[in-house]
Amino acid sequence: MSKLLAEGSQAMEPSHLDSTEDKFDNDENNGSPSNAIDAANDLPDDEQPKREEAGSQVAPAAEAAAATAASTTSGILKDLTSPHLRPFAIISTSYLLFTVTDGAIRMIVLLHAYNLNFSALEVAIMFTLYELAGAVTNLAAGVMGAKWGIKSTLIAGLILQLCSYGMLFGWNPEWNKDQAIIFVTFAQMLAGIAKDLTKLGGKTVTKLVTPEEQTTRLFKLVSLITGWKNSLKGVGYFLGSALLQVSYECALGVMMGLIVLAMPWAIFGLDNKLGTAKKKNSTLREIFVMDNRKLNILSLARLFLFASRDFWFEVPLPFYLRSPGCEGLGTTTCTDAAIDCTRGAVCGAETGFCENINDGGGCGGLGLGRTVVGAFLGGYIILYGQVQSWTPQIITGPLGQTPPNKLTEVLWGVINCLPTLIMGLVMTFSRTFQDYNVTGMTVWLIVTIVAFAIIFAVNSSIHSFLVVSYAKSDKVAVSVGFYYMSNALGRLMGTIGSGLIYTYAGEYFGEYIGHDGTTGLAACFFAGTASSAAAAFVTTFIDDNKGGLKCGKLTCISDATDGDDTTGEVEVAAEAKAKPLEGDEGASVEEESGDRTTLAEQESKLTQASGLSA
Repeated sequence: MSKLLAEGSQAMEPSHLDSTEDKFDNDENNGSPSNAIDAANDLPDDEQPKREEAGSQVAPAAEAAAATAASTTSGILKDLTSPHLRPFAIISTSYLLFTVTDGAIRMIVLLHAYNLNFSALEVAIMFTLYELAGAVTNLAAGVMGAKWGIKSTLIAGLILQLCSYGMLFGWNPEWNKDQAIIFVTFAQMLAGIAKDLTKLGGKTVTKLVTPEEQTTRLFKLVSLITGWKNSLKGVGYFLGSALLQVSYECALGVMMGLIVLAMPWAIFGLDNKLGTAKKKNSTLREIFVMDNRKLNILSLARLFLFASRDFWFEVPLPFYLRSPGCEGLGTTTCTDAAIDCTRGAVCGAETGFCENINDGGGCGGLGLGRTVVGAFLGGYIILYGQVQSWTPQIITGPLGQTPPNKLTEVLWGVINCLPTLIMGLVMTFSRTFQDYNVTGMTVWLIVTIVAFAIIFAVNSSIHSFLVVSYAKSDKVAVSVGFYYMSNALGRLMGTIGSGLIYTYAGEYFGEYIGHDGTTGLAACFFAGTASSAAAAFVTTFIDDNKGGLKCGKLTCISDATDGDDTTGEVEVAAEAKAKPLEGDEGASVEEESGDRTTLAEQESKLTQASGLSA
């Protein structure tokens, strides 16, 4: 899978996106043919000859622009209907539709469970098999794809996702908590398997459309569709929570409709042999041959890196955003919750007091509606995906940190500690949270989420490059499979840990109030900080100091190796330029000797193709 990924990523370079559409945008705003004609008509009479001359010059330009636009449109339509591009269009569309449902199912389960009075720990347990099944499937996905073909794995993933949503229709609110947790956990397991089976096709599809003659239009189309992946997952977070406002059944039904919409094209439009291995395929036994020290250390660092996010993001944050303020709960009499109670609380029908709708969800939060909570989390996912795609161009490139090494990742790993550390301290000691200043609390949380999304995306992008750089040239697929298994295990560790910390860190105030959610979330932020620090510390053990560390025009750490560091495999990227990867004799990373790409471009392509969004 990853061999296809490394090759297919050549079609993902954002630097090719500035062609026809940008040209028309500039023409429209700065000097289109119609604007030039209007300017000529406004000339005084004594300038009439010049006006006629201007009009005569502009008319051919207008005709040329119209012809170019028509040619571009017809060209893209021709590409979309061509046999060469049809698999790409079908697989990408199916993958993108699936991505919406993958984001939505998380929010549907979490927010529905919150209303049914499940604690953060109980919800975290519901997600355990989702992450664990994803880890196992991700490890074996390359082997399965090469044996069965992309069509089979894609259809299997869509069917499993349909089954997962179908099972959730059977979630009976009358069940006791143990029954519900077991049932939902199994349904989530199917969704976890479905995600990585479907992702296999989405991550390798660019290899299928890399043409003999590489056209700018095709590059642009590939990059555009791939760039939607993380954005649509964020949209799924929002849609899932918004549709819950209508009903639980409506949210499930709409998402199942999206899956059904994708299935006929995958079943009838793809070749059964698409993506099957032409040579001997790697085996699961080869994946566990852990003889690559650099990659092993990087995989451990990856585990801590992703745990640093999920210690506070996946479960504690939405619970805190939903939870009401603690003041008045269990003591204030009420007749109408909207008037008498703090935001997010309910008026108890039996007690006549303001109550927490979920005492296991904590109190002290913002009391936001489900749609707004989905917008918070969806906005993070969208921002993270966009920044990750452009990291080489807007961050590491200008700072002179391209191509990155272990020192680059250590630097950004340390920076990754700052947002969560600051937020934990603010929640613990700031008067803003102690006095329950909702506006100030909201601003602090938004700033933290945005800052962490940007910094975390940079870290993830650097990891995306390093994993391919450190992988041995003849074992790229198995190496990357093992690496991404640790990615899923990190999410699992963070999810379970967050449920435990958020549920038990804060003081418990009573049945109608719940525990102190502010203290719980602050503790989760501190746990995320510790995990970020652990990731940076583990990375220091990688033997990769070549090139030192630059911070713009300054050299923060000089190259102590003086070019003698030959133990690493960073040269794999350069080697890949010179020869085809195994399994595709006719294709090379650099197809034309005269079209030499820079290392920054290589990093960008590898980053785009990695598809690491959570």
